[in-house]
Amino acid sequence: MHSQTNQESSVVATLFTRWQMPDTLVIIFFVALAAMALTYLVPVGSFDTQEIVYLNDGVEKTRNVVDPYSFQYQVDVSGNAVMQPVALFEGGGGVGFFNFAFEGLASGSKWGTAIGVIMFMLVIGGAFGIVMETGTIDNGILRLIDKTQGNENLFIPALFTLFSLGGAVFGMGEEAIAFAIIICPLMIRLGFDGITTVMVTYVATQIGFASSWMNPFSVAIAQGIAGVPVLSGAGVRGLMWAGFTLMGIIFTMRYGAKIRATPSLSYSYHSDKYFRDHQSHASLDSRFNWGDILVLSSILVTVVWVIWGVVANGWFIPEIASQFFTMGIAVGAIAVMFGLNDMTINRVASSFKQGAATMLEPAILVGCASGILILLGGGDPTSPSVLNTLLSGAGSIIGQLPAALSAWFMLLFQSVFNFFVTSGSGQAALTMPLMAPLADIVGVSRQVAVLAFQLGDGFTNVLVPTSASLMATLGVCRVDWAIWLKFIWRFMLGLFVVSSLLVIAAHYLGFV
Repeated sequence: MHSQTNQESSVVATLFTRWQMPDTLVIIFFVALAAMALTYLVPVGSFDTQEIVYLNDGVEKTRNVVDPYSFQYQVDVSGNAVMQPVALFEGGGGVGFFNFAFEGLASGSKWGTAIGVIMFMLVIGGAFGIVMETGTIDNGILRLIDKTQGNENLFIPALFTLFSLGGAVFGMGEEAIAFAIIICPLMIRLGFDGITTVMVTYVATQIGFASSWMNPFSVAIAQGIAGVPVLSGAGVRGLMWAGFTLMGIIFTMRYGAKIRATPSLSYSYHSDKYFRDHQSHASLDSRFNWGDILVLSSILVTVVWVIWGVVANGWFIPEIASQFFTMGIAVGAIAVMFGLNDMTINRVASSFKQGAATMLEPAILVGCASGILILLGGGDPTSPSVLNTLLSGAGSIIGQLPAALSAWFMLLFQSVFNFFVTSGSGQAALTMPLMAPLADIVGVSRQVAVLAFQLGDGFTNVLVPTSASLMATLGVCRVDWAIWLKFIWRFMLGLFVVSSLLVIAAHYLGFV
């Protein structure tokens, strides 16, 4: 009997040690399967839209939003609610379960998910492939390390603050992908890891995005839709931004200090081997000449150009990708002229292709994740879909709760809904027309409803695998989403707890 028990324990232990967190693509597959199952259980419905007028920087603007009282189920001739179950496979351009990967990859437009983000990733991957091939980044990193003289820890607070400010001021998010390509080798060379890079780039932008006082893609739109004066409450939100940014810096610095002391404790230690191997041959007295200075100047000018384009002209994915492509051409020309790493025109072309190829894996994840939304009927509020029904049902439930609890459930709902619609402006257009009148009904100020929206929408972007920018940043840093989840859940829990306290406190303190 004792022997049998030992054998059973051994089998269980073996199975446990062999078990691994499923690959991100496996997780997306089963989430898509669950989405298909919902189409057999939930009837479809739709909303009407209405045009609203709001002020932004003193300029009158209009926007089509959902009419929160217009939801209706699609019914058949007998008056019964209609379901639109998704088949396993559809021909003729239809959407079945096994079509979701292709449909997701081909969905959207050049302005956003999925095809726009995927092309953005490929173009900037190619552009920075040229930059990395010149050797300038590696050599610059070595010079920087040689000059820091023990002050490397300053990188984390400096970078985190800058990227958080970018997220707060002009909604920086997708741009972090490009910067992560540059910064990741630097952070690893300084003794940190790929996860630290994701924290000081993409996560920092989302801290700023979520707690912003002026984000044009989130809080400004939500306030306009809710009928709240745009940029009102900026003082409170400014303090909130400073607090959350400090929280992120402290968390990242503590983790970074632990990794520098014991590198094997890094969650991404094995995947970081790629960066360590590609830098192991370099020496501190490596080349750094006028060609390298011009390459770095080209990168700096491009960054300034991108920021100017976003802030002054509202440029987005197509323009930003083209700006980085221009940078790649300029850097390639400089490399050939100065003979950096013996670069030739053909090597410029091949390095562009190799850089784009590194983006292929995260690009596939981005497209497949977008296919989940398509299985639920897409994000058009006027077309009958399961997603519209889920949105209406959640709004009805929240409206039945006490005021303070309603405010908290608005935060919870926005956090969960962000899994399906990761666009800040898109989520604002879909949910705020429902949340604003619901806030009136249950005695919650519309300003608090906007606060719940921006915190719920922004912070979950650092966790959900349907976020194209998160998956792309993880991809360029070679961090698997399953590994990322094991690391980030504690920080995410802390953000949610603090956000919950803020929303409830804002309600009781009469934040209007």
